Amino acid sequence: MLHFFDHVILQLVCSGSCAGPSDEISPLYSLWATFVGLYIANFVVERSTGWALTHLSPVSEEEKLRKHMKPDFLDMVPWYSGTSADLFKTAFDLMVSVTLFVGRFDMRMMQAAMKSTTDETRNDDVLYDYFNEREDLWFDFVADTGDGGNSSYTVARLLAQPSIQTVIGGSMHTLPRGNLLVIGGDLAYPNPSSFTYERRFFGPFEYAMQPPRWYKAEHIAVDKPEVPPGVSKMKKYDGPQCFIIPGNHDWFDGLNTFMRYICHKSWLGGWFLPQRKSYFALQLPKGWWIFGLDLALHGDIDVYQFKFFAELCRNKVGENDSVIIVTHEPNWLLDWYWKETTGKNVSHLIQDYLNGRCKLRMAGDLHHFMRHSATPSDKPTFVEHLLVNGCGGAFLHPTHVFKNFERFSGTTYECKAAYPSYEESSGIALGNILKFRKKNWQFDIIGGFIYFILVFSMFPQCNLVHILNEETWSGRLQSFSSTIWSALLFIFEHSYVSSVGSLTLLMASYSFVPSKLTRKKRAIIGGLHVLAHLTAALVLMLLMELGIEICIRNHLLATSGYHPLYDWYRSMESEHFPDPTGLRTRLEQWTLGLYPACIKYLMSAFDVPEVMAVTRINICKNGMMSLSRSVLIMYYTSVFIYFWIFSTPVVSLIFGSYLYICINWFHIHFDEAFSSLRIANYKSFTRLHIKKDGDLEIFTLAVDKVPKDWKLDPKWEAEERGPHQLS
Repeated sequence: MLHFFDHVILQLVCSGSCAGPSDEISPLYSLWATFVGLYIANFVVERSTGWALTHLSPVSEEEKLRKHMKPDFLDMVPWYSGTSADLFKTAFDLMVSVTLFVGRFDMRMMQAAMKSTTDETRNDDVLYDYFNEREDLWFDFVADTGDGGNSSYTVARLLAQPSIQTVIGGSMHTLPRGNLLVIGGDLAYPNPSSFTYERRFFGPFEYAMQPPRWYKAEHIAVDKPEVPPGVSKMKKYDGPQCFIIPGNHDWFDGLNTFMRYICHKSWLGGWFLPQRKSYFALQLPKGWWIFGLDLALHGDIDVYQFKFFAELCRNKVGENDSVIIVTHEPNWLLDWYWKETTGKNVSHLIQDYLNGRCKLRMAGDLHHFMRHSATPSDKPTFVEHLLVNGCGGAFLHPTHVFKNFERFSGTTYECKAAYPSYEESSGIALGNILKFRKKNWQFDIIGGFIYFILVFSMFPQCNLVHILNEETWSGRLQSFSSTIWSALLFIFEHSYVSSVGSLTLLMASYSFVPSKLTRKKRAIIGGLHVLAHLTAALVLMLLMELGIEICIRNHLLATSGYHPLYDWYRSMESEHFPDPTGLRTRLEQWTLGLYPACIKYLMSAFDVPEVMAVTRINICKNGMMSLSRSVLIMYYTSVFIYFWIFSTPVVSLIFGSYLYICINWFHIHFDEAFSSLRIANYKSFTRLHIKKDGDLEIFTLAVDKVPKDWKLDPKWEAEERGPHQLS
């Protein structure tokens, strides 16, 4: 029987009259001087503060050690960062993996070819049977670990606790630490590398429970299992052990990093790693088994893996035994969501070889907790319970998207628990409207650039008099709207850059909509999404042009030409710093004109609105062809700077609103709409107990809010550590 428990300022003062040359100082120069003054003040404060920080009062060696021992955790992965090298590498690795490994080369075939015996039932590389003689066994399951350091460490620290006390049914229960830890893949995000494995996966687990003192991180295990000193064989080792299957993110480099860090290292923190291959079978007490399957990027096991487990079912697994199948992907939920069928070899193994002996399937990949149980039926039930728990450290996934799942392999299931609840999950999605830009500020870089491309061909707008001449606000609004419509038609009828940008964005938006929808629905949703962005970009463009037009009409801009600051500087220079020897002229000749040119254009950088307004007037009077290429580059650069600032809040708001509508109205983009929020909270793991009578108890323990600050545990400091003592 299975029993479930789900718990889930500087001011310049002039005394008297200040007549003289100072009265002639341009307001623009005052602005420039203010920026320079603020920079100097900031420089002085920063340097003085830095000196103070480096000349602190002496600290004791103990305080230095405490500061050094504070964990250096990485933040959650910024999935919407347009500048992250890790994400570009992930996309490249995925493209290479899909092109090269899927259907061409499979590391699992290489593992099968390197096995030490031809007898599948005696294959010590993948079969571990030294647990079966124990009277009972506690073991833990966790998946999707290596994202943010705080969330991953929170879970790892709970897994490492010698025991956890919890109230169940009104009474206190003590749950001992698992003798065995099973991890269901996706060990580090966003891609498998030495950096991500060490900082996002191994680091938090080593902080939670340190490896033995004799163990060296650079050590390569060539003959596993390398039993600890004083232990003659694995049956006599009583410390916690760990077995791991790879997830899709672990396969992005062809399983290279996984093999190096999991199959050729002996310790994950204080957990011993006897595992040699990427899949395994564990024989547990009282007729229980765990099959850890490697689905790679296919979503299924290969024929060599199938052969091993099929022979095991025939020759080793008893008729009354019970099997727990562990995979990375919960294909029962994903197949229902995507309306497809995957894992045919896995289904064949469960239905035709286990034939009712599979009592429980566990998986990760979806970063939430859900448990379904089969409803009573006259038809055969191949799997009694389905459990998803991918809350090991990665960002949260929604549960309400999968609310209507109820059938798998001909069996009807009922949802017994979901964490977070459907109502909480739906409410969390609102964060896309309110917090998208705060959580994904790097998205501004690419979002503002896309908006500028969309309206590039529309600058400048020379005929805006009709809007300003309207007497009523309703008339101005109507005229403004008609101008937007005319601009939209102009983009697709006459422009080049903006039309190409719009069509490219339309194709990208269509591809972005999940393929589970029909082409018609994808086209409608993608088209409306692009139309919202294009309309917003045009509105911002027209508002910006109207602002410049109003400033020109009120003589606030375009009154002094291109270089008013430089002209004022040269007049002041010739008046107060005469050059009778002609040194400045010779400098101009020696530097080939760079000496005055650099100063001229540097000062222009502090007068962007003036440059933009003057160039706009020249374009409207004489056309684009009347200006040099360098002047046009300077104009569009000036426009881009201001337009980028105005557009970035809007692009994030629209994109976040799109994600919210899609996830809550259409139940699509469950991955994109929650990875944007980078939620570190709602973490959990599952603790299982094979009792002496053969029953299996399952406890799922959750943490609603993840801590963000840590200090040394005094119990850790008080521990005595011998040279050969385990953690």
